[in-house]
Amino acid sequence: QVQLRESGGGLVQAGGSLRLSCAVSTPTFSRPHIGWFRRAPGKERELLAHILWSGDSTYYIDSVKGRFTISTDSAKNTVYLQMNSLKSEDTAVYYCAGSWRLEISGTADFTSWGQGTQVTVSS
Repeated sequence: QVQLRESGGGLVQAGGSLRLSCAVSTPTFSRPHIGWFRRAPGKERELLAHILWSGDSTYYIDSVKGRFTISTDSAKNTVYLQMNSLKSEDTAVYYCAGSWRLEISGTADFTSWGQGTQVTVSS
């Protein structure tokens, strides 16, 4: 059973930065894609970005392009989400998830989930 564990959340002022980490327990070949999601209060879960372990392929939704960066450290089995220029609307619980698929079509492709980490951005 693959396990993912998020860390790095917290309280930050608007305009600040946070780096989230997702530690993955299984070898990288079994979950070629790792994605970051968030769920804000009263909203649906939202796919923010995903990446292949090789780092060759990344995807971002428009609202985080230029502010968030997803990256991998295969030696540490860890995926990061660097979040800059944070806004109050970025307040949410952030999750990482793994997919065995080489091409991602949507949230349903992700089958292994972490417990989430809270990010709160104060205005």
